[in-house]
Amino acid sequence: MRALFRQPFDDLRACIDGVARAPRPYVALAATGLAMVLAWFVYTPIHELLHVLGCVATGGTVSELEIRPVYGGALLAKVFPFVVSGGEYAGRLSGFDTRGSDLVYLATDATPYLLTLLIGVPALRLCAGRSRPLLFGAGVVVGLAPFYSLPGDYYEMGSILTTRAASWLVPSGSGTAYGGLRSDDVFALLGDLLASPGELGLADGETAIALLVIGLSLVIAILLAFLTYSVGRVVAVALVGSGSTSNPSGK
Repeated sequence: MRALFRQPFDDLRACIDGVARAPRPYVALAATGLAMVLAWFVYTPIHELLHVLGCVATGGTVSELEIRPVYGGALLAKVFPFVVSGGEYAGRLSGFDTRGSDLVYLATDATPYLLTLLIGVPALRLCAGRSRPLLFGAGVVVGLAPFYSLPGDYYEMGSILTTRAASWLVPSGSGTAYGGLRSDDVFALLGDLLASPGELGLADGETAIALLVIGLSLVIAILLAFLTYSVGRVVAVALVGSGSTSNPSGK
């Protein structure tokens, strides 16, 4: 378990060491930052479209995907009938139907992180101890996506699992016990919980239980994020080797 939690930090440190060893480290650092910005603008719409793919490929349907214009929402709206240009978030799958299947729901959330496994973590491993700032910048955005998505997609995956387990323990009639606690924005969820718990389907006195469910969902989310990165490490070894840092120059 200790090794599991150390992996992303060890890889990030090795990549930073590579940038620091560059002939012009400040230039390399600036190039890394620029690559991160560019990768973010490319990655965001691809990430959102992969949510759509995960939903449809596993039997769900999609009616609306919001993407802000700065991320290509206006252009994508001309190509895909379900894309709407705009929204509160950079991108959000705001209209979809899992047909009541938690497996479809999980696939919808998880599919974009195939890029973490196949591209992001291998890119970081290629940068370990080497001065490859452009690849490093892109690798940070794609490879570390599970961690900055903890309050979003990963919380939602954790909440799917916890609320499904709650349904087995707590009679819920029709639907999922505490299903209102499933969300792709845990901060907005907490605000709604404190302001109007009834709108989340909670009875009087259930706020404490809801907080427990949210906390457990976040713990599961963290475990899922580290497990995703660990699987990415295995894929990276298969694709690019062990990523030895014995040659810091990268030549």
